[in-house]
Amino acid sequence: MTDTEQLIQKHQQKLRACSACAEMIPPVVLGAAVVSPVISIGQAPGDREGPAGIPFAWTAGKTLFKWFESIGVDEEQYRSRIYMAAVCRCFPGKNPKGGDRVPSRIEIDQCRNWLDREFALLQPQLLIPIGKLAIAQLINVKKLTDVVGEIHSITLCEREVDIIALPHPSGLSTWHRTEPGKTLLKRALLLIKEHPAWRQAFAMKLEHSNANR
Repeated sequence: MTDTEQLIQKHQQKLRACSACAEMIPPVVLGAAVVSPVISIGQAPGDREGPAGIPFAWTAGKTLFKWFESIGVDEEQYRSRIYMAAVCRCFPGKNPKGGDRVPSRIEIDQCRNWLDREFALLQPQLLIPIGKLAIAQLINVKKLTDVVGEIHSITLCEREVDIIALPHPSGLSTWHRTEPGKTLLKRALLLIKEHPAWRQAFAMKLEHSNANR
C-alpha cells in the first residue's frame, strides 16, 4: 500500500465520523478510497444512498453509469478507478415543497474542507463535477449550456487542473434528454474519454490486472 493510499484511508475514517452539520442526516456516504488522477464531484447523497453506503446508488446512478458505459467504462470499473467525492457527504433531508433540500452555504463550506483535503492528497488532473451545484463550487455557471461540453481549467493546489462538467442525471431533469443538452452531454463524455487523466486511470487498472495474472 502506498503512502497516498494510507492517507486517503485515514482521511475517510475521519470523514465518516464527521457530525459538523446538525441538519444533515447521517451516515456519511463515501466512494472507495482509491488513488486516482480523476475526481468526480456529486452534489449530495439522496435518501437511498445512506442505506446503500455508496454514492449514486439509485435511479440517478443508473443513468450516470449508462453515460459512462457509452464511453467504455462500466459501474464497477468506474467505482474502482475514479475517486467519488461530493459537495456534501450526508443526506440533506427532504424539501417540504418537493425533492431534496439544497444544502446551505454553511453546510457546503464545512464539507468543502474535506474536499480540499482530497484535492491536496490526490493532486487530480481532471475534475468531473456532476450537476449545477457541484459545478458552481469550481467555476462560474449561470446556465448549463455555457459550461457542459467544454474543458475548463482552474488553479488548484498550485497546479492547473481541467474540469469537464456533466449535468445531474436526475430523473426529474429533462436537460440531458432534450436538445441542446443531449448533444452537449455527448460532447462532454467524449472529452472525458479522450482526456489523458481518464486514460491514465484505466491504464492503471489494466496494468494492475495484468500484474495479477
